[in-house]
Amino acid sequence: MAATKPTILVVDDDSEIRYSLSRVLSSRDYNVTAAASGEEAVAAVKSAAPDVIFLDIRMGGMGGIETLQHIRSINPRQLVILMTAFGTAQTAIEAMKYGAFDYIMKPFDPQKVLTLAETALKTHADLRAAGSYKPTINTEDYKEGIVGSSAAMQEVFKTIGQVTASDVTVMITGESGTGKELVARGIYKHSHRAARPFIAVNCAAIPENLIESELFGHEKGSFTGATSQRIGKFELCDGGTIFLDEIGDMALAVQTKILRVLQEGEIQRVGGTETIKVDVRVLAATNKDLEEIVKARTFREDLYYRLNVVRIRMPPLRERLEDIPQVVDYMLQTLEKQRKTRVKKVSIEALAVLLRQRWPGNVRELENVIYRSAVIAQGDTILLKDLPPEIRDAAAPVAISSLPAPSPVPMPAVPAAAPEWPPASTPAPVVSPAAARETPAPSPLSLNDALDFVYSRLKEEDKEPVLERLEREMITRVLKDENGNLVRASERLGITRTTLRKRIDAFGLRL
Repeated sequence: MAATKPTILVVDDDSEIRYSLSRVLSSRDYNVTAAASGEEAVAAVKSAAPDVIFLDIRMGGMGGIETLQHIRSINPRQLVILMTAFGTAQTAIEAMKYGAFDYIMKPFDPQKVLTLAETALKTHADLRAAGSYKPTINTEDYKEGIVGSSAAMQEVFKTIGQVTASDVTVMITGESGTGKELVARGIYKHSHRAARPFIAVNCAAIPENLIESELFGHEKGSFTGATSQRIGKFELCDGGTIFLDEIGDMALAVQTKILRVLQEGEIQRVGGTETIKVDVRVLAATNKDLEEIVKARTFREDLYYRLNVVRIRMPPLRERLEDIPQVVDYMLQTLEKQRKTRVKKVSIEALAVLLRQRWPGNVRELENVIYRSAVIAQGDTILLKDLPPEIRDAAAPVAISSLPAPSPVPMPAVPAAAPEWPPASTPAPVVSPAAARETPAPSPLSLNDALDFVYSRLKEEDKEPVLERLEREMITRVLKDENGNLVRASERLGITRTTLRKRIDAFGLRL
């Protein structure tokens, strides 16, 4: 059965333009039709959508931009190339703002027309062929914005539920961008203090000489510039919940006053003598290793024990890659509800690349990538080409016919760092075809012989401890054999998945 020719619609109220452009496009194996107005173009899209549309901006009746908006409302995937004789900045901005694939200047360069048509038709084919993944989640099920069904996230949800019924202080730890404030807000919204204020304070963002005034307030004239009395965050939050983010950066003097609030439930404004009773639940967060900064005496040990009654660790995104499809879908649904994009799905090829990243910026970085990609996407699906170059080029896409179950997660193959056997430095003997037929095949090396050779080479190179070098090489090779699957790799190595992850991080291996 013969393949269907690509269809292109040319829309212009100038008959000469329609004729000349149709003739250029017909020089290729395209099925070209024409329309003399925006109204005709809209009708053509409703009856049988063409693959690509060339649309003039300035026409009598319905103008090009208005026609483009109508077409995109009918079919968000419709690729439209705008044509104009006025190449102003306003033209370019308007064209791309309303979802044009591209725009081209009059008079036309025939080769540029054909190149642009070919590019647009390829994108159209990609959109039709791209499998897409769209988990069936409802954003209403994730009102707190914390998304994930991995074992690590289930532990987070469970602990949130356990601490909401009391006023216990909670320490939330995790790398930047993991969503620590979302956890704090989730605890607050489900607590009996939900009707009272919630105030978040970023301790690292406030200068050291102002943080005390910010938290506890000050009296008029207490320092230069204090022209009036100021009520601090603790006083404003009476009866509610205060979230102290990045508390590990707080000065020791302020830590002392925080400890007093926790122990006595009272504060004093800067420059004041009056003791003020406050009833505030304290939630804190940090991306630092609290135990280490306590040892370094930059964080009070008694405050540490007061804050660290219950600890919730937010796992980095690289430890819960199986959650990425759900997180991406939540982000796309949220963007659509906020009317920021029309994108609804992500292609399997693009998702495969997202699953291969290390995400040092965690969920915040993923959110940035998805937003950028959704803005660039031409249809309702994020394709591989829509991803930022630094993400797209970081790892080649993998072919997957179906998306991963929550566990295990498909991971990219790890490049083998170990030399192949036999060593590359050993020259291969030159053997004639006749001699090859007469020469018996060498007997395979015994395991002991192989180990003797490896040990002697490692000992001679003396670059690092033998056991550490051998462990790294074995982990690298097993990961390669198992295509990066941590579950199978850990079983073969005889260690737990957690231990394997720690060794991967310690050796700096890239998954």
